[in-house]
Amino acid sequence: MKLKELERQAVQVWSPASQYPVYLATGTSAQQLDASFSTNGTLEIFEVDFRDPSLDLKRKGVLSASSRFHKLIWGSFGSGLLEASGVIAGGGDNGMLTLYNVTHVLSSGKEPVIAQRQKHSGAVRALDFNPFQGNLLASGANDSEIFIWDLNNLSVPMTPGSKSQYREQPLEDIKALSWNRQVQHILSSAHPSGKAVVWDLRKNEPIIKVSDHSNRMHCSGLAWHPDIATQLVLCSEDDRLPVIQLWDLRFASSPLKVLESHSRGILSVSWSQADAELLLSSAKDSQILCWNLGSSEVVYKLPMLSSWCFDVQWCPRDPLVFSAASFDGWINLYSVMGRSWEVQQMRQADKISSSFSKGQPLPPLQVPEQVAQASLIPPLKKPPKWMRRPAGVSFAFGGKLVTFGLPSTPVHQVPQPCLRLVFISQVTTEPELLAQSAELQEALGSGNLLNYCQNKIHQASLQSEKMLWQFLKVTLEKDARMKFLKLLGYSKDELQKKVATWLRSDLRLGEIPQSKGDDLNSNRQQAFSIQTSKHTTWEASVSSDFFDELIPQNMTLWEIPITEDTEGLLSRALLLGELGPAVELCLKEERFADAIILAQAGGSDLLKQAQERYLAKKKTGIAPLLACIIQKNWKDMVHACSLKNWREALALLLTYSEPEKFPELCDRLGTRMEQESGWALTSEARLCYVCSGSVERLVECWAKCQPASSPMALQDLMEKVMVLNRSLELLRGPDGVSPGPATTYRITQYANLLAAQGSLATAMSYLPSDCAQLPVQQLRDRLFHAQGSGVLGQQSPPFPFPRVVVGATPYSQETSSPRLKFQSSHQVPILPPRPRIFTPQSSLMMPLTPSHPSPYQGSRMQNTSDYRPSGVQEAQPLPLGPGVRPGPQDSLKNAPVPKGNLQRKKLPETFMPPAPITAPVMCLTPEPRGVLSSQPAVPSQCQQPLDKINRKELPPEHQSLKISFEALLQRCSLSATDLKTKRKLDEAAQRLECLYDKLCEGTLSPPVLAGLHEIARCVDAGSPEQGLAMHAQVVGCSSFSEVSSFMPVLKSVLTIAHKLRV
Repeated sequence: MKLKELERQAVQVWSPASQYPVYLATGTSAQQLDASFSTNGTLEIFEVDFRDPSLDLKRKGVLSASSRFHKLIWGSFGSGLLEASGVIAGGGDNGMLTLYNVTHVLSSGKEPVIAQRQKHSGAVRALDFNPFQGNLLASGANDSEIFIWDLNNLSVPMTPGSKSQYREQPLEDIKALSWNRQVQHILSSAHPSGKAVVWDLRKNEPIIKVSDHSNRMHCSGLAWHPDIATQLVLCSEDDRLPVIQLWDLRFASSPLKVLESHSRGILSVSWSQADAELLLSSAKDSQILCWNLGSSEVVYKLPMLSSWCFDVQWCPRDPLVFSAASFDGWINLYSVMGRSWEVQQMRQADKISSSFSKGQPLPPLQVPEQVAQASLIPPLKKPPKWMRRPAGVSFAFGGKLVTFGLPSTPVHQVPQPCLRLVFISQVTTEPELLAQSAELQEALGSGNLLNYCQNKIHQASLQSEKMLWQFLKVTLEKDARMKFLKLLGYSKDELQKKVATWLRSDLRLGEIPQSKGDDLNSNRQQAFSIQTSKHTTWEASVSSDFFDELIPQNMTLWEIPITEDTEGLLSRALLLGELGPAVELCLKEERFADAIILAQAGGSDLLKQAQERYLAKKKTGIAPLLACIIQKNWKDMVHACSLKNWREALALLLTYSEPEKFPELCDRLGTRMEQESGWALTSEARLCYVCSGSVERLVECWAKCQPASSPMALQDLMEKVMVLNRSLELLRGPDGVSPGPATTYRITQYANLLAAQGSLATAMSYLPSDCAQLPVQQLRDRLFHAQGSGVLGQQSPPFPFPRVVVGATPYSQETSSPRLKFQSSHQVPILPPRPRIFTPQSSLMMPLTPSHPSPYQGSRMQNTSDYRPSGVQEAQPLPLGPGVRPGPQDSLKNAPVPKGNLQRKKLPETFMPPAPITAPVMCLTPEPRGVLSSQPAVPSQCQQPLDKINRKELPPEHQSLKISFEALLQRCSLSATDLKTKRKLDEAAQRLECLYDKLCEGTLSPPVLAGLHEIARCVDAGSPEQGLAMHAQVVGCSSFSEVSSFMPVLKSVLTIAHKLRV
């Protein structure tokens, strides 16, 4: 992709990597003349700002030069000083070497020329700064002259070698000089004869000479390997041998590699310092290629240029950018990441339109279809080194940490192929959680939960926690209700002692004088009854009859009142057996004891009425309690009692309520304590849930108290839940306990937490085995397979995801439809309108697109095997996995028919990997190609999906999309005049059925739906160009698999509408 451009007949050089902002310096080229035949030279410095979308460069400094330049080089000498930007060295004609202070050129203040030296006898074509010592500059010119300049002392340069060494061989021009990138005292020079000389400046002599034995190698460029000190490349400008040779000085008899892709001589090379595998080259064939030296292949190629490019250079600071200077007077900046030229062409068209428009917009440009197709420049075929991760780290399921990094040894010392180590570590961030979880697991496994609860009671610091664990412990014991009462402070033994003490104190006061005698009589009667029980049955019956016939002695006579007062009325009522009026009289006179005694003799209904009347009239503190006990209306008691007496209310339920209603009543009491106490009694409400055995309510109560649950808080909850669950299993059996949604969520959360700490087996043991919730099933499946060999012999859990058959079943050979024969000979990468067989998200194939729009051009298609994945048998489909039903064999009828010759569409670099395949791939058995050539075209009605009739109606919110797009198709069809466009519109109408099917199924994401509605609004407003812009936005923010079945055809319709102006 072109980033910037500059119209200059000049040589170029980038600023050093340490320089910011990035600059590009240009000097008028000595090898070219313009129409004025001027020989004046100019040195210019431009700022390269990639944030600016325009193609122009901003000039920051300009300086007139005494001569033109053959070579420019920018060194970092002096850049460590304040406001220093380095030094530019320029090689000119007549042996002139000029040094410029970049800071002074940019500021236009002080004298920018540092020095000028004319020591060489010819044009200075080779310059290079030492990368280790910035003050050393090497220059080369005619007659094999090489000078080493010290910028600190420019008076006398150093000359490598002696004059005798030069005279031994014919003198040659120096085409290129390059310092070694690893060893600071090694310098190499390249000569037109095809040889390269390597100099050791410590010995001041050449140490090796490499040359091609074909004598056709005319060196035009030289570059050292950035990482390997003994390797260099040479390029040849001879059209008979346009090659790049990679040499290793350890084996200098022949080149290691020869790169041959240019058709004419190579003019320049540039080795990327950021990625040693990337090498740029430009040649007389007007091509710029980027090579991968590891594989010797071209990984990037610019389109054919209009003129030769005589110099290419990588940008030292931005590794993906390079510059190219060509003989047509242009310097262009490109990016190797690739992009379409369409944006720049539109930008250029807009620029021209703005110059010719006189306040009014010009009509839209109608470009021929062949020209309108944007030429796409693919990016590098391999990720460059600067984009690769030198090290990486990622967390994996089960608390695993996966790390990788570069080897500690240098790259050039690592044998090829090198082994890269990947380290998998177990990360534990909650050791206390794991310890407590192990303790709980041990207690659950051994069944010794009583000791576990006892330890928790001793460890609890809060009284509420201690009370809760005491209640949980009681749930595991027998006679739990009586023990709950003791924990609430109500014990029968203590009550009897207190009552006995109270009675003894009343006896001392003389209030009950006959109590002792009564006790003696009762004791005597008890002893007598024990003795009589020893007699035989016959003796006992005889004795009983005898005593019944005895008449009591000294009995007091009593009279029945017959007066007209209350006593008399009561007597008459009793004599007549009217117990109801008698009870009414007793209640009226507040003779409550008499009323209760009479009502008891009159039956349960009368007794109930008497009790109600008594409780209604008797307003004492204990009356409500008596009413609850007598009437057994516990629900009203739960809702009406004061929350200050929650203990007493719970004690009443424990003492009197029936076992069937007890859990519900306890839950009601706990809920009321939560809601009406302002969360003051939330901790006490948990006791009610423990008594009722309501695990779900206990978890919900905990969640309200712990909005942001910590790992240890979740561990504390799971301890209580597991103990309570175990008590319920002992009471109801294992099948009587099923967790609710809140409990399942917390158990799943806890299992995830344990899995994140590496405790996979423990995490899996907590998951409910019979839970049908999808998160639980998915987690169980992950835990099972993450344990690997730890679950050998165990049955795998059911697969939690719907199985999808990728591919389609082959057609029956007996089918006679020509359309079916046409489609059965091809793979199924075309996305069907209703993806019942496979979905775009799970497909490994990309849709095939026509290479040109000519419809039904012959019927010769590429064979199925060209697109079949490796490893898939061609004759027989793979068997389906367990539980997978084969898709309907008419699924291919739903696929739109491709037109013309098909070619495989390349995947974009940013293509996201598809979802994992969860079922075998089904392939089609290819049929002979000869069947296709004789088949006539099938009417368009056959292309419509067969299940269109059974398709559900569009949702009301999306019906406007179909109305808008069908109206647009109708307008375009009425305006179109050529048969080709009409045929495209007919096919588009059928292909849009894919969109309507997806709308019915609700499989499109919200951003795509919003974009489609925006496109429809643009269509309704008569602005297809705005619709195309919105189309580009939707495609850019959505996945390819989601929109690939309908977005291309929608773009085609919008483009046609834009051309037809409908």
